[in-house]
Amino acid sequence: MEIYYIDGRFVSADQAVIPVNDLALLRGFGVFDLMRTYGGRPYFLDAHIKRLMRSAEHIGLVLPWSHETLCRKVLETLERNTLTEANIRIVVTGGPSPDFSTPQGRPRLLILVNPAPELPDQWYRQGVKIISFRTQRFIPDAKSINYIPATIAMQQARECNAVEAVYVDREDRVLEGTTSNIFAVIADELVTPGEHILKGITRQEILDLCDDLVPVVLREIAFGELLTAREVFITGSNKGLVPVVQVDEHVIGNGRPGRLTQRLMARLKDHRRQFASEDTATADE
Repeated sequence: MEIYYIDGRFVSADQAVIPVNDLALLRGFGVFDLMRTYGGRPYFLDAHIKRLMRSAEHIGLVLPWSHETLCRKVLETLERNTLTEANIRIVVTGGPSPDFSTPQGRPRLLILVNPAPELPDQWYRQGVKIISFRTQRFIPDAKSINYIPATIAMQQARECNAVEAVYVDREDRVLEGTTSNIFAVIADELVTPGEHILKGITRQEILDLCDDLVPVVLREIAFGELLTAREVFITGSNKGLVPVVQVDEHVIGNGRPGRLTQRLMARLKDHRRQFASEDTATADE
């Protein structure tokens, strides 16, 4: 059974609890971040911790832990488990509130690990279907624990045999997925939204990996542009880069993963393989 870090203590998963007066439960007040390991080590640990801290700042949640402390607690939690590869979820709750409403400045830190899932190989070979969902995330720069719209969107996606739902706002702009960022090849450029989104760690990794392959443009994407794009793909820490071959009932391109998408998948795979094989003492997060 996995070992979690819960508010200052390491406990087995079946003993992991927090009090019912925590604002995460009562008001949905809290933030989180998710990363996974390669070669048994957290991938982009530094970047994920920085994003967690920015998320907390965006919602006014003051953290009593330093960047270094958070990194150390993640590594300590991972060391207490024997997983080959793991997902690591860091949650900062709003903490206890006697009146069930007002933050008291005592947030709780939770670090949860579980085996990294094996995603279907056909996603990457054949591509996937996603759907559109009309909404816009509240405070998109913060990775908050408020996932009600995402939960509703993914219920609809599953009913449509889709693996993801992408948000489209009232101005008909494509924003991001419930747990992913989105890219499209439009007029020989790789386009991805630059504002009103949570800027993913894997999104930035792709931007760094493709700088010599194709011109990159950060701009709004109209929903109609997405449907007529030559290639589309989504990215996320857990899923990597996944080709999209269908949006709602519209087939993208020729219905198969495009050439640029395949090249970027290969680069990303190589980058992660290299990280997994690096010596711990010399690896740079």
